Amino acid sequence: MPPIGAPDLRVRTTAGRWVLLATVLGSGLTMLDATVVNVALPTIGRDLSTTFSSLQWVVNGYTVTLAGFLLLGGALGDRYGRRRVFLTGVAWFATASLLCAIAPSATTLIAARALQGVGAALLAPGSLAILQASFAREDRAAAIGAWSGLGGVMAAIGPFVGGWLVQAASWRWIFLLNIPFALTVLMVASRHIPETRDDHAPPGLDVTGAVLTAAGLGGLIYALTEGAERGWTSPAVAGAGLAGLACLVAFVSVERRSRHPLVPLTIFKNRQFSAANLVTFAVYAALGGALFLLPIQLQTVVGFSPLGSGTALLPLTLIMLTGSARAGRLATRIGPRLPMTLGPIIAGGGLVLMAQIGPTSTYVTSVLPAVVVFAVGLALTVAPLTATVLGAVEDEHAGVASAVNSDVARAAGLIAIAVLPVLAGIRNGDFANAARFSGGFHTAMLVAGALLVAGGLLAYATIRRPLVGPPELEREAAPAFHCALDAPPSFVDAPTGS
Repeated sequence: MPPIGAPDLRVRTTAGRWVLLATVLGSGLTMLDATVVNVALPTIGRDLSTTFSSLQWVVNGYTVTLAGFLLLGGALGDRYGRRRVFLTGVAWFATASLLCAIAPSATTLIAARALQGVGAALLAPGSLAILQASFAREDRAAAIGAWSGLGGVMAAIGPFVGGWLVQAASWRWIFLLNIPFALTVLMVASRHIPETRDDHAPPGLDVTGAVLTAAGLGGLIYALTEGAERGWTSPAVAGAGLAGLACLVAFVSVERRSRHPLVPLTIFKNRQFSAANLVTFAVYAALGGALFLLPIQLQTVVGFSPLGSGTALLPLTLIMLTGSARAGRLATRIGPRLPMTLGPIIAGGGLVLMAQIGPTSTYVTSVLPAVVVFAVGLALTVAPLTATVLGAVEDEHAGVASAVNSDVARAAGLIAIAVLPVLAGIRNGDFANAARFSGGFHTAMLVAGALLVAGGLLAYATIRRPLVGPPELEREAAPAFHCALDAPPSFVDAPTGS
Protein backbone atom coordinates (compact mmCIF):
# COMPACT_ATOMS: atom_id res chain seq x y z
CA MET A 1 0.00 0.00 0.00
CA PRO A 2 1.49 3.36 -0.96
CA PRO A 3 1.93 5.69 1.99
CA ILE A 4 -0.71 8.35 2.42
CA GLY A 5 1.86 11.07 1.91
CA ALA A 6 2.93 9.81 -1.53
CA PRO A 7 -0.08 8.91 -3.69
CA ASP A 8 1.13 7.77 -7.09
CA LEU A 9 -1.81 7.02 -9.43
CA ARG A 10 -1.98 8.93 -12.72
CA VAL A 11 -5.19 9.80 -14.57
CA ARG A 12 -4.03 8.58 -17.98
CA THR A 13 -3.07 5.12 -16.78
CA THR A 14 -5.30 2.05 -16.77
CA ALA A 15 -5.09 1.83 -12.98
CA GLY A 16 -6.14 5.47 -12.64
CA ARG A 17 -9.12 5.02 -14.96
CA TRP A 18 -10.38 2.03 -12.96
CA VAL A 19 -10.25 4.05 -9.75
CA LEU A 20 -12.11 6.90 -11.43
CA LEU A 21 -14.79 4.52 -12.70
CA ALA A 22 -15.39 3.04 -9.27
CA THR A 23 -15.56 6.39 -7.47
CA VAL A 24 -17.78 8.00 -10.11
CA LEU A 25 -20.26 5.12 -10.02
CA GLY A 26 -20.13 5.01 -6.22
CA SER A 27 -20.88 8.70 -5.71
CA GLY A 28 -23.31 8.47 -8.61
CA LEU A 29 -25.43 6.07 -6.57
CA THR A 30 -26.24 8.78 -4.04
CA MET A 31 -26.66 11.48 -6.68
CA LEU A 32 -28.98 9.32 -8.77
CA ASP A 33 -31.02 8.40 -5.73
CA ALA A 34 -31.32 12.05 -4.68
CA THR A 35 -32.71 13.08 -8.07
CA VAL A 36 -35.16 10.24 -8.75
CA VAL A 37 -37.08 9.75 -5.49
CA ASN A 38 -38.91 13.09 -5.45
CA VAL A 39 -40.27 12.42 -8.93
CA ALA A 40 -41.77 9.14 -7.69
CA LEU A 41 -43.44 10.52 -4.55
CA PRO A 42 -46.97 10.98 -5.95
CA THR A 43 -46.96 7.45 -7.36
CA ILE A 44 -45.59 6.01 -4.11
CA GLY A 45 -48.32 7.81 -2.20
CA ARG A 46 -51.08 6.37 -4.37
CA ASP A 47 -49.63 2.87 -4.55
CA LEU A 48 -49.08 2.55 -0.79
CA SER A 49 -52.21 4.58 0.12
CA THR A 50 -50.11 6.72 2.41
CA THR A 51 -50.36 10.21 3.85
CA PHE A 52 -48.48 13.37 2.95
CA SER A 53 -46.46 13.18 6.17
CA SER A 54 -45.34 9.67 5.21
CA LEU A 55 -44.08 11.03 1.90
CA GLN A 56 -42.15 13.64 3.87
CA TRP A 57 -40.53 10.79 5.81
CA VAL A 58 -39.66 8.88 2.63
CA VAL A 59 -37.31 11.79 1.91
CA ASN A 60 -36.38 12.80 5.44
CA GLY A 61 -35.83 9.26 6.77
CA TYR A 62 -32.91 8.98 4.35
CA THR A 63 -31.55 12.45 5.05
CA VAL A 64 -31.69 12.16 8.85
CA THR A 65 -29.35 9.17 8.94
CA LEU A 66 -27.17 10.52 6.14
CA ALA A 67 -26.70 13.84 7.93
CA GLY A 68 -26.28 12.16 11.30
CA PHE A 69 -23.58 9.70 10.27
CA LEU A 70 -21.81 11.51 7.41
CA LEU A 71 -18.99 12.90 9.54
CA LEU A 72 -18.56 9.54 11.26
CA GLY A 73 -18.34 7.84 7.85
CA GLY A 74 -15.46 10.08 6.86
CA ALA A 75 -13.68 9.45 10.16
CA LEU A 76 -14.12 5.67 9.81
CA GLY A 77 -12.53 5.78 6.36
CA ASP A 78 -9.59 7.84 7.57
CA ARG A 79 -8.92 5.44 10.41
CA TYR A 80 -9.82 1.95 9.13
CA GLY A 81 -9.21 2.32 5.40
CA ARG A 82 -11.08 4.36 2.84
CA ARG A 83 -11.56 1.49 0.39
CA ARG A 84 -12.87 -0.82 3.13
CA VAL A 85 -15.44 1.70 4.39
CA PHE A 86 -16.36 2.72 0.82
CA LEU A 87 -17.05 -0.91 -0.13
CA THR A 88 -19.03 -1.44 3.07
CA GLY A 89 -21.12 1.62 2.27
CA VAL A 90 -21.80 0.49 -1.31
CA ALA A 91 -22.88 -2.98 -0.17
CA TRP A 92 -25.03 -1.49 2.61
CA PHE A 93 -26.62 0.99 0.18
CA ALA A 94 -27.42 -1.76 -2.32
CA THR A 95 -28.99 -3.98 0.34
CA ALA A 96 -31.10 -1.11 1.64
CA SER A 97 -32.13 -0.26 -1.94
CA LEU A 98 -33.42 -3.81 -2.37
CA LEU A 99 -35.40 -3.45 0.86
CA CYS A 100 -36.86 -0.18 -0.47
CA ALA A 101 -37.87 -1.89 -3.71
CA ILE A 102 -39.77 -4.70 -1.99
CA ALA A 103 -41.26 -2.60 0.83
CA PRO A 104 -44.93 -3.61 1.29
CA SER A 105 -45.91 -0.47 3.21
CA ALA A 106 -44.91 3.12 3.82
CA THR A 107 -43.52 2.24 7.25
CA THR A 108 -41.14 -0.38 5.90
CA LEU A 109 -40.15 1.90 3.02
CA ILE A 110 -39.26 4.69 5.46
CA ALA A 111 -37.23 2.27 7.59
CA ALA A 112 -35.38 1.02 4.50
CA ARG A 113 -34.72 4.60 3.42
CA ALA A 114 -33.17 5.30 6.82
CA LEU A 115 -30.88 2.30 6.35
CA GLN A 116 -30.06 3.56 2.87
CA GLY A 117 -28.96 6.87 4.39
CA VAL A 118 -26.49 5.06 6.65
CA GLY A 119 -24.97 3.36 3.61
CA ALA A 120 -24.70 6.69 1.82
CA ALA A 121 -22.97 8.20 4.86
CA LEU A 122 -20.32 5.47 4.62
CA LEU A 123 -19.71 5.66 0.87
CA ALA A 124 -20.14 9.37 0.10
CA PRO A 125 -17.10 10.73 1.99
CA GLY A 126 -14.92 7.92 0.68
CA SER A 127 -15.47 8.65 -3.00
CA LEU A 128 -13.68 11.99 -3.04
CA ALA A 129 -11.24 11.04 -0.27
CA ILE A 130 -10.05 8.03 -2.31
CA LEU A 131 -9.18 10.30 -5.23
CA GLN A 132 -7.44 12.74 -2.90
CA ALA A 133 -5.39 9.98 -1.28
CA SER A 134 -4.63 7.87 -4.37
CA PHE A 135 -3.70 10.24 -7.19
CA ALA A 136 -0.41 12.11 -7.52
CA ARG A 137 -0.78 15.78 -6.65
CA GLU A 138 -0.14 16.95 -10.21
CA ASP A 139 -2.98 14.71 -11.48
CA ARG A 140 -5.41 15.36 -8.64
CA ALA A 141 -7.17 18.32 -10.26
CA ALA A 142 -7.72 16.33 -13.46
CA ALA A 143 -9.07 13.37 -11.48
CA ILE A 144 -11.51 15.56 -9.56
CA GLY A 145 -12.55 17.28 -12.79
CA ALA A 146 -13.31 13.94 -14.45
CA TRP A 147 -15.16 12.76 -11.32
CA SER A 148 -17.19 15.98 -11.33
CA GLY A 149 -18.10 15.91 -15.00
CA LEU A 150 -19.03 12.24 -15.19
CA GLY A 151 -20.94 12.46 -11.93
CA GLY A 152 -22.79 15.43 -13.38
CA VAL A 153 -24.05 13.30 -16.23
CA MET A 154 -25.59 10.84 -13.74
CA ALA A 155 -27.24 13.66 -11.80
CA ALA A 156 -28.56 15.22 -15.00
CA ILE A 157 -30.22 12.04 -16.27
CA GLY A 158 -31.61 11.09 -12.84
CA PRO A 159 -35.00 12.88 -13.03
CA PHE A 160 -35.55 11.70 -16.61
CA VAL A 161 -34.65 8.07 -15.86
CA GLY A 162 -36.67 8.12 -12.66
CA GLY A 163 -39.73 9.51 -14.35
CA TRP A 164 -39.46 6.99 -17.18
CA LEU A 165 -39.09 4.03 -14.81
CA VAL A 166 -42.06 5.13 -12.69
CA GLN A 167 -44.22 5.62 -15.76
CA ALA A 168 -43.11 2.57 -17.77
CA ALA A 169 -42.73 0.04 -14.95
CA SER A 170 -43.02 0.87 -11.24
CA TRP A 171 -41.57 3.21 -8.65
CA ARG A 172 -39.85 0.16 -7.19
CA TRP A 173 -37.47 0.14 -10.15
CA ILE A 174 -35.90 3.43 -9.10
CA PHE A 175 -34.42 1.50 -6.17
CA LEU A 176 -33.65 -1.68 -8.10
CA LEU A 177 -31.67 0.49 -10.53
CA ASN A 178 -29.07 1.00 -7.81
CA ILE A 179 -28.19 -2.68 -7.55
CA PRO A 180 -26.37 -3.28 -10.88
CA PHE A 181 -24.42 -0.06 -10.35
CA ALA A 182 -23.48 -1.17 -6.85
CA LEU A 183 -22.37 -4.63 -7.99
CA THR A 184 -20.17 -3.04 -10.66
CA VAL A 185 -18.62 -0.72 -8.09
CA LEU A 186 -17.94 -3.60 -5.70
CA MET A 187 -16.20 -5.66 -8.41
CA VAL A 188 -14.09 -2.79 -9.75
CA ALA A 189 -13.23 -1.21 -6.39
CA SER A 190 -12.22 -4.46 -4.71
CA ARG A 191 -9.73 -5.15 -7.51
CA HIS A 192 -8.43 -1.73 -8.47
CA ILE A 193 -8.73 0.82 -5.63
CA PRO A 194 -5.62 0.90 -3.40
CA GLU A 195 -6.24 0.94 0.31
CA THR A 196 -5.32 4.20 2.04
CA ARG A 197 -5.80 5.52 5.55
CA ASP A 198 -4.63 8.42 7.67
CA ASP A 199 -1.89 7.17 9.96
CA HIS A 200 -2.25 10.36 11.99
CA ALA A 201 -6.01 10.10 12.50
CA PRO A 202 -7.21 10.62 16.10
CA PRO A 203 -7.18 7.37 18.11
CA GLY A 204 -10.90 7.50 19.00
CA LEU A 205 -14.17 7.86 17.16
CA ASP A 206 -16.97 10.15 18.26
CA VAL A 207 -19.73 7.56 17.89
CA THR A 208 -21.70 9.22 20.67
CA GLY A 209 -21.74 12.50 18.78
CA ALA A 210 -23.00 10.81 15.61
CA VAL A 211 -25.78 8.97 17.45
CA LEU A 212 -26.85 12.15 19.24
CA THR A 213 -26.93 14.04 15.93
CA ALA A 214 -29.14 11.45 14.22
CA ALA A 215 -31.42 11.06 17.26
CA GLY A 216 -31.68 14.81 17.74
CA LEU A 217 -32.54 15.51 14.12
CA GLY A 218 -34.95 12.58 14.02
CA GLY A 219 -36.87 13.66 17.13
CA LEU A 220 -37.04 17.29 16.09
CA ILE A 221 -38.13 16.52 12.54
CA TYR A 222 -40.77 14.06 13.78
CA ALA A 223 -42.28 16.75 16.00
CA LEU A 224 -42.25 19.34 13.23
CA THR A 225 -43.74 16.91 10.70
CA GLU A 226 -46.48 15.44 12.88
CA GLY A 227 -47.35 18.44 15.06
CA ALA A 228 -49.93 19.97 12.75
CA GLU A 229 -51.90 16.71 12.49
CA ARG A 230 -51.50 15.18 15.94
CA GLY A 231 -51.44 18.42 17.90
CA TRP A 232 -48.36 20.20 19.15
CA THR A 233 -49.10 19.27 22.76
CA SER A 234 -49.78 15.58 22.15
CA PRO A 235 -47.43 13.32 24.18
CA ALA A 236 -45.81 11.78 21.10
CA VAL A 237 -45.10 15.11 19.39
CA ALA A 238 -44.03 17.03 22.49
CA GLY A 239 -41.97 14.10 23.76
CA ALA A 240 -40.17 13.63 20.44
CA GLY A 241 -39.48 17.33 20.10
CA LEU A 242 -38.10 17.68 23.63
CA ALA A 243 -36.02 14.52 23.26
CA GLY A 244 -34.63 15.78 19.96
CA LEU A 245 -33.67 19.13 21.45
CA ALA A 246 -32.10 17.39 24.45
CA CYS A 247 -30.00 15.22 22.14
CA LEU A 248 -28.79 18.24 20.16
CA VAL A 249 -27.87 20.09 23.37
CA ALA A 250 -26.05 16.97 24.58
CA PHE A 251 -24.23 16.81 21.22
CA VAL A 252 -22.83 20.29 21.77
CA SER A 253 -21.71 19.30 25.26
CA VAL A 254 -20.07 16.10 23.97
CA GLU A 255 -18.24 17.97 21.20
CA ARG A 256 -16.87 20.49 23.68
CA ARG A 257 -15.35 17.77 25.85
CA SER A 258 -14.32 15.25 23.19
CA ARG A 259 -10.64 14.79 22.37
CA HIS A 260 -11.65 13.77 18.84
CA PRO A 261 -14.89 15.68 18.08
CA LEU A 262 -16.83 15.19 14.89
CA VAL A 263 -17.27 18.97 14.78
CA PRO A 264 -14.58 21.12 16.44
CA LEU A 265 -16.83 23.90 17.76
CA THR A 266 -13.95 26.37 17.72
CA ILE A 267 -14.30 26.78 13.95
CA PHE A 268 -17.59 28.60 14.54
CA LYS A 269 -15.68 31.38 16.30
CA ASN A 270 -14.71 32.46 12.79
CA ARG A 271 -17.45 34.98 11.92
CA GLN A 272 -17.03 34.52 8.17
CA PHE A 273 -17.42 30.76 8.47
CA SER A 274 -20.51 31.08 10.67
CA ALA A 275 -22.08 33.70 8.39
CA ALA A 276 -21.51 31.58 5.27
CA ASN A 277 -23.16 28.62 6.98
CA LEU A 278 -26.19 30.75 7.89
CA VAL A 279 -26.51 31.70 4.23
CA THR A 280 -26.12 28.00 3.35
CA PHE A 281 -29.00 27.15 5.69
CA ALA A 282 -31.30 29.73 4.10
CA VAL A 283 -30.45 28.72 0.52
CA TYR A 284 -30.71 24.97 1.04
CA ALA A 285 -33.88 25.18 3.12
CA ALA A 286 -35.59 26.92 0.21
CA LEU A 287 -34.06 24.49 -2.27
CA GLY A 288 -35.05 21.38 -0.32
CA GLY A 289 -38.63 22.55 0.12
CA ALA A 290 -39.02 23.51 -3.53
CA LEU A 291 -37.61 20.26 -4.91
CA PHE A 292 -39.88 18.27 -2.58
CA LEU A 293 -43.13 20.06 -3.44
CA LEU A 294 -42.67 20.89 -7.14
CA PRO A 295 -42.91 17.32 -8.55
CA ILE A 296 -46.06 16.73 -6.47
CA GLN A 297 -47.60 19.96 -7.78
CA LEU A 298 -46.72 19.11 -11.38
CA GLN A 299 -48.21 15.62 -11.19
CA THR A 300 -51.24 16.03 -8.93
CA VAL A 301 -52.34 19.54 -9.94
CA VAL A 302 -50.99 20.35 -13.40
CA GLY A 303 -51.41 16.79 -14.68
CA PHE A 304 -47.85 16.03 -15.75
CA SER A 305 -46.79 12.40 -16.00
CA PRO A 306 -43.89 11.17 -13.85
CA LEU A 307 -41.69 11.34 -16.95
CA GLY A 308 -42.89 14.85 -17.71
CA SER A 309 -42.22 16.12 -14.20
CA GLY A 310 -38.78 14.52 -14.19
CA THR A 311 -37.93 16.09 -17.53
CA ALA A 312 -39.16 19.45 -16.24
CA LEU A 313 -36.30 19.47 -13.72
CA LEU A 314 -33.56 18.80 -16.29
CA PRO A 315 -32.84 22.51 -16.95
CA LEU A 316 -32.07 22.96 -13.25
CA THR A 317 -29.36 20.31 -13.28
CA LEU A 318 -27.94 21.34 -16.65
CA ILE A 319 -27.69 25.02 -15.75
CA MET A 320 -26.07 24.16 -12.44
CA LEU A 321 -23.64 21.84 -14.21
CA THR A 322 -22.60 24.36 -16.86
CA GLY A 323 -22.83 27.60 -14.92
CA SER A 324 -21.39 26.94 -11.49
CA ALA A 325 -17.75 26.76 -12.53
CA ARG A 326 -18.09 30.11 -14.29
CA ALA A 327 -19.69 31.60 -11.19
CA GLY A 328 -16.79 30.28 -9.12
CA ARG A 329 -14.25 31.93 -11.43
CA LEU A 330 -16.23 35.18 -11.32
CA ALA A 331 -16.26 35.13 -7.52
CA THR A 332 -12.52 34.53 -7.48
CA ARG A 333 -12.03 37.71 -9.53
CA ILE A 334 -14.53 40.05 -7.86
CA GLY A 335 -15.06 38.41 -4.45
CA PRO A 336 -17.99 36.29 -3.29
CA ARG A 337 -20.18 39.01 -1.76
CA LEU A 338 -21.94 40.18 -4.93
CA PRO A 339 -22.66 36.69 -6.39
CA MET A 340 -23.83 35.45 -2.97
CA THR A 341 -26.16 38.45 -2.71
CA LEU A 342 -27.63 38.47 -6.20
CA GLY A 343 -27.77 34.69 -6.64
CA PRO A 344 -30.26 33.93 -3.85
CA ILE A 345 -32.38 36.96 -4.77
CA ILE A 346 -32.59 35.79 -8.40
CA ALA A 347 -33.40 32.24 -7.24
CA GLY A 348 -36.09 33.71 -4.99
CA GLY A 349 -37.58 35.39 -8.05
CA GLY A 350 -37.68 31.97 -9.70
CA LEU A 351 -39.73 30.61 -6.79
CA VAL A 352 -42.12 33.56 -7.06
CA LEU A 353 -42.64 32.56 -10.69
CA MET A 354 -43.02 28.94 -9.56
CA ALA A 355 -45.81 30.01 -7.21
CA GLN A 356 -47.89 30.86 -10.29
CA ILE A 357 -47.87 27.25 -11.54
CA GLY A 358 -51.43 25.92 -11.39
CA PRO A 359 -53.96 23.64 -13.11
CA THR A 360 -53.93 25.54 -16.42
CA SER A 361 -50.15 26.03 -16.61
CA THR A 362 -48.07 24.78 -19.52
CA TYR A 363 -44.44 23.79 -19.44
CA VAL A 364 -43.14 26.42 -21.87
CA THR A 365 -45.03 29.42 -20.51
CA SER A 366 -45.00 28.70 -16.76
CA VAL A 367 -42.76 25.87 -15.62
CA LEU A 368 -39.67 26.40 -17.79
CA PRO A 369 -39.20 30.14 -17.06
CA ALA A 370 -39.53 29.52 -13.31
CA VAL A 371 -37.07 26.62 -13.31
CA VAL A 372 -34.55 28.52 -15.45
CA VAL A 373 -34.58 31.66 -13.27
CA PHE A 374 -34.35 29.50 -10.14
CA ALA A 375 -31.42 27.55 -11.60
CA VAL A 376 -29.52 30.66 -12.74
CA GLY A 377 -29.75 32.10 -9.24
CA LEU A 378 -28.52 28.87 -7.66
CA ALA A 379 -25.67 28.51 -10.16
CA LEU A 380 -24.53 32.01 -9.29
CA THR A 381 -24.66 31.21 -5.56
CA VAL A 382 -23.37 27.73 -4.83
CA ALA A 383 -19.70 27.76 -5.88
CA PRO A 384 -18.92 31.15 -4.27
CA LEU A 385 -20.79 30.08 -1.14
CA THR A 386 -18.82 26.89 -0.69
CA ALA A 387 -15.55 28.58 -1.62
CA THR A 388 -16.24 31.16 1.08
CA VAL A 389 -16.74 28.42 3.65
CA LEU A 390 -13.43 26.83 2.69
CA GLY A 391 -11.62 30.16 2.44
CA ALA A 392 -12.70 31.16 5.94
CA VAL A 393 -10.70 28.44 7.69
CA GLU A 394 -7.10 27.30 7.76
CA ASP A 395 -6.08 24.68 5.22
CA GLU A 396 -5.85 21.90 7.80
CA HIS A 397 -9.53 22.46 8.69
CA ALA A 398 -10.76 22.47 5.08
CA GLY A 399 -12.04 18.90 5.25
CA VAL A 400 -14.11 19.34 8.39
CA ALA A 401 -15.35 22.75 7.20
CA SER A 402 -16.63 21.20 3.97
CA ALA A 403 -18.25 18.34 5.88
CA VAL A 404 -19.92 20.74 8.35
CA ASN A 405 -21.24 22.82 5.45
CA SER A 406 -22.65 19.66 3.86
CA ASP A 407 -24.43 18.76 7.08
CA VAL A 408 -25.82 22.29 7.45
CA ALA A 409 -27.27 22.02 3.96
CA ARG A 410 -28.82 18.63 4.66
CA ALA A 411 -30.26 19.78 7.98
CA ALA A 412 -31.74 22.81 6.23
CA GLY A 413 -33.48 20.57 3.70
CA LEU A 414 -34.75 18.31 6.47
CA ILE A 415 -36.27 21.16 8.41
CA ALA A 416 -37.76 22.80 5.32
CA ILE A 417 -39.53 19.61 4.20
CA ALA A 418 -41.00 19.31 7.69
CA VAL A 419 -41.84 22.97 8.35
CA LEU A 420 -42.65 24.52 4.96
CA PRO A 421 -45.86 22.50 4.40
CA VAL A 422 -47.01 23.43 7.93
CA LEU A 423 -46.40 27.14 7.29
CA ALA A 424 -48.24 26.84 3.97
CA GLY A 425 -51.20 25.06 5.54
CA ILE A 426 -50.66 21.77 3.68
CA ARG A 427 -52.13 18.90 5.69
CA ASN A 428 -52.26 15.14 5.19
CA GLY A 429 -55.64 15.22 3.46
CA ASP A 430 -54.50 17.84 0.97
CA PHE A 431 -52.29 15.37 -0.88
CA ALA A 432 -55.39 13.87 -2.52
CA ASN A 433 -57.10 17.24 -3.03
CA ALA A 434 -55.56 19.10 -5.95
CA ALA A 435 -57.18 22.45 -5.20
CA ARG A 436 -56.13 22.57 -1.55
CA PHE A 437 -52.63 21.29 -2.28
CA SER A 438 -52.18 23.88 -5.03
CA GLY A 439 -53.11 26.71 -2.67
CA GLY A 440 -50.59 25.46 -0.14
CA PHE A 441 -47.95 25.07 -2.83
CA HIS A 442 -48.35 28.70 -3.90
CA THR A 443 -47.88 29.87 -0.30
CA ALA A 444 -44.92 27.55 0.23
CA MET A 445 -43.09 28.88 -2.83
CA LEU A 446 -43.57 32.46 -1.69
CA VAL A 447 -42.26 31.60 1.78
CA ALA A 448 -39.25 29.77 0.26
CA GLY A 449 -38.66 32.70 -2.10
CA ALA A 450 -38.66 35.12 0.83
CA LEU A 451 -36.17 32.85 2.62
CA LEU A 452 -33.85 33.03 -0.39
CA VAL A 453 -34.09 36.82 -0.50
CA ALA A 454 -33.28 36.87 3.22
CA GLY A 455 -30.25 34.68 2.48
CA GLY A 456 -29.07 37.13 -0.16
CA LEU A 457 -29.48 40.10 2.16
CA LEU A 458 -27.67 38.20 4.91
CA ALA A 459 -24.77 37.57 2.53
CA TYR A 460 -24.64 41.26 1.66
CA ALA A 461 -24.52 42.18 5.34
CA THR A 462 -22.02 39.57 6.51
CA ILE A 463 -19.72 38.38 3.71
CA ARG A 464 -16.61 40.51 3.58
CA ARG A 465 -13.50 38.46 3.12
CA PRO A 466 -12.44 37.73 -0.48
CA LEU A 467 -11.78 34.15 -1.48
CA VAL A 468 -8.49 32.98 0.00
CA GLY A 469 -6.47 29.81 0.09
CA PRO A 470 -4.30 27.85 -2.32
CA PRO A 471 -5.07 28.42 -6.02
CA GLU A 472 -5.79 24.70 -6.37
CA LEU A 473 -8.70 25.00 -3.96
CA GLU A 474 -10.17 27.94 -5.79
CA ARG A 475 -9.71 26.36 -9.17
CA GLU A 476 -11.16 22.90 -8.69
CA ALA A 477 -14.47 22.59 -6.92
CA ALA A 478 -16.65 19.56 -7.16
CA PRO A 479 -19.72 20.34 -9.24
CA ALA A 480 -22.50 22.48 -7.91
CA PHE A 481 -25.08 20.04 -9.26
CA HIS A 482 -23.89 17.80 -6.46
CA CYS A 483 -24.80 20.60 -4.09
CA ALA A 484 -28.11 21.50 -5.57
CA LEU A 485 -29.55 18.05 -5.53
CA ASP A 486 -27.64 16.49 -2.71
CA ALA A 487 -25.03 18.43 -0.78
CA PRO A 488 -22.45 21.16 -1.06
CA PRO A 489 -19.29 20.29 -2.95
CA SER A 490 -16.02 19.32 -1.41
CA PHE A 491 -12.76 20.72 -2.71
CA VAL A 492 -9.71 19.01 -4.06
CA ASP A 493 -7.62 19.29 -0.93
CA ALA A 494 -10.52 18.86 1.45
CA PRO A 495 -10.74 15.17 2.30
CA THR A 496 -13.86 14.33 4.18
CA GLY A 497 -13.56 13.18 7.73
CA SER A 498 -12.72 14.33 11.16
